[in-house]
Order: sequence, then structure tokens, then C-alpha cells
Amino acid sequence: MDQQQRALASHSASIVSVCIAHYRGVDLLADCIDSVLQQTGDVRTEIIVHDDASDPESLPFLATRYPQVKVIASDTNVGFCVANNRMVEQAKGEYILLLNNDAALFPDALVTLQTVAEEHPNAILTLPQYDWETHELVDRGCLLDPFYNPVPNLSPERSDVAMVIGACLWVGRHQWGQLGGFPEWLESIGEDMYLCCAARLAGLQVQALTKSGYRHRQGGSFGGNKATEGRLASTYRRRRYSERNKTFTLLVMTPTVLVWPLLLIHLIALLAEGLLFGLLRVDARAVVEIYLNVPRELVLQLPQLLRERKTKQASRQASLTQYLEGFRLTPRKLSMLYQYGLPKLTNTASR
Repeated sequence: MDQQQRALASHSASIVSVCIAHYRGVDLLADCIDSVLQQTGDVRTEIIVHDDASDPESLPFLATRYPQVKVIASDTNVGFCVANNRMVEQAKGEYILLLNNDAALFPDALVTLQTVAEEHPNAILTLPQYDWETHELVDRGCLLDPFYNPVPNLSPERSDVAMVIGACLWVGRHQWGQLGGFPEWLESIGEDMYLCCAARLAGLQVQALTKSGYRHRQGGSFGGNKATEGRLASTYRRRRYSERNKTFTLLVMTPTVLVWPLLLIHLIALLAEGLLFGLLRVDARAVVEIYLNVPRELVLQLPQLLRERKTKQASRQASLTQYLEGFRLTPRKLSMLYQYGLPKLTNTASR
């Protein structure tokens, strides 16, 4: 049996569980599921959708149009972390693909991911991300700046990255269990960063492939997170979760005593940013809900965060140098401020 035949036999023997957390937009969901059903290659697949107490028409739509899809219907809105943990718990696959409901895979995505996963079983993987409308490359995974802001990786020469986003995140079921899945106290936003940093800390790989890809309506399911007409738009809720959860990840994951001066500098910079935002945008709500919220929640959850830090650091396999290989020194927010100015915040409903 040659290498190609062995690969096909292996593909047919294992199952890939595609887990789709759904909250808003049946039209988004149809494109997403159809892209999974239209995959090429001999990949055994199950599709699981977690409906997070969403639109009333979602469950009848799924039952009628996609009877082969396993649906977990939540009575209450539980958020992205809980939704994905529930799906993985019920998944049968050796491999897990977390896929946003506002994303759609290229036809060869699953066979490409599974082929690489069999060569690198201890890696978290992703595909190149392309904008839904323009088809422009958005990233091949992300690096991180010192304050845990994602920096899109556009280089085809670099496969080792700091994190991949949860819109298309491939992980072995065993590795998911080893890392503990998504911490549910994060609720939503930044759980992908947390998982990938935990993986790198444990000595696992985080890689972005150069072949195949997926299209993504950035912010389609949570609002914001995309530059439009030269301005960056986001939502109050997204920014609140994002700033809080990046800070939590910095505290838990950063190895050695480096964490303490880094955390102090981060908090000072964050409060300065909040002051600037409040003065220039005259937006007291942003100051209170986003920027002042970070130190407040940090104090409230500090005992739990320190316990998490102790656990993660005790099992650390990577050196400080190895862990920081996916980081770059230039603060991401400075370049974003220069390019787009301060973001426009809206009240768009989100999960």
C-alpha cells in the first residue's frame, strides 16, 4: 500500500466532528453547513450544531433541511465557550473542527487538515482565512504582541503561530481533553487565544496551513471586528470581553516573573487608552464598561486566575523563549490607531 492509499484508508477510518456554535442568522448557517457537506476527499464527518437559544426558526430549519445534523438545543443563551464544550463532549470524532456559523470551508478543507493532522498529531491547526466579500487574505493564524493583541500573520513562509481563531480551529480530541477545552468563565471572545497559549505552554504546536482555506464574515455572529471604509467598528460587548479576556490570558499564561511587570504596564496602557477614548469620543460608557471593567474584574476573579496560573505553569513544558516565539514586540494597537483611528462602538446584539 503506497502513501496515498494509506492516507485514504486512515481518512475513512477516523471521524471528524465539525462543531458549529449557532446563535444568529439562519442564512449564515446554511452557507456554513453546505460547505461541510460539499467537501471533497474521503473524510468521514459528523456535524453538530449547538443552537444557543437563538432565532425561533432555527430549530425547524435545521430539522427540515439538515436532518443528518446532530442538534443540541439550549434553553438559555450560554455563550461560545459552553456551546463548544457541550458539542465536543458529545462528539464521536478523533478530530474536532470548531467552525463559526458565519464561515464556509473551501471544498478541500477537511482532507487538507486531516492529512496534516496525521503528520502532526499534537498540533492545533487552522487554514488561511479569507474575507467573505472581497476574498482577500485576512490571516494565516496570528502572532501576539506583548499585551496579547492578535497580529495577523500574512506570510506564507511562517506556519508556526501564537494562536488561531476559533472561527476555524482544528484540534485532536485527546489534545482538547489534555488542555481542558474552553474555560467557561471566559464566556465568549478570547477563548481561542487562551486555548492556543495553553497548548504552546504545554509544548504543543499551533500551526497555520498555507493550502486550502475558508471564507469568513468577520463579526457576522458577534458584531464588529472588521474595518469598513477605512474605519474599525466593534461593539461594546465585544470590546468588554476582549479586553478582559486578553488580560486574564496574559496573567495565567505568561511564564516566569515576567508576568508581573508586563501586567502592570498593560493595565497602565489600558487605562491611558480609556482616558484617551473618553476625551476624544466623549464616551463615558466605553470608559466604564470596557476600560475600568478590566481592573475591576481582575480583582474580583484574582483568586481563581491565580489558581489557573499555578495549574498551567506547573505543567509547563516550553521554555520562556519557546513560548515567546509566536510574539512580536511592536504593540498592535499603535499600528491600528495610526491606520484606522479610534474604533466606532455600536450596540449590535450578540451572543
